[in-house]
Amino acid sequence: MNMKTKQLALDAMFAAMVFALGYFSIDLVGFKFTFEGLPIVLGAMLFGPVDGMLIAFVGILITQLLKYGITATTLLWILPHVVSGGFVGYFAMKKKFRLSYAEAVILLVISQILVTLINSVSIAIDAKIYGYYYPTIITGMLATRLVITVIKGVAYGLVLPQLTRILSRQLHFDGLRL
Repeated sequence: MNMKTKQLALDAMFAAMVFALGYFSIDLVGFKFTFEGLPIVLGAMLFGPVDGMLIAFVGILITQLLKYGITATTLLWILPHVVSGGFVGYFAMKKKFRLSYAEAVILLVISQILVTLINSVSIAIDAKIYGYYYPTIITGMLATRLVITVIKGVAYGLVLPQLTRILSRQLHFDGLRL
């Protein structure tokens, strides 16, 4: 199997994982506990920004369609993870896919903060459109959401460099030396 076929198969598998992790998330008032971003940033760290964005778009789109249907704000809910996949993939590619643990932690914390901030804007727009907007929807939960975000970013940063090395080695990616 050539590299492009492996890459496409892994992208599809990662998008399916995004869907599964997103679909079976725990949704509480104002909080969504999920690890749907993990396969997105993993794919981005392995293959770069285009793959990270595609994995995010396909995985989150399927989750949105099956969980909520098509709404006026469907694309707004997809955008945060697409940005995250592109952001992580771009910096991983600039570092020639060789990120230290410290670089990975910083990169993934920033990525998760971006997701949270863009999601907060999406919540505000969705709330305005559908008539459930209260200023505390955003401001009242933002500090707690950011703390959870930083913890998740650190956890991702500690796990993903080793996981990308293992995957690269096991799948014999000739172009990737992680």
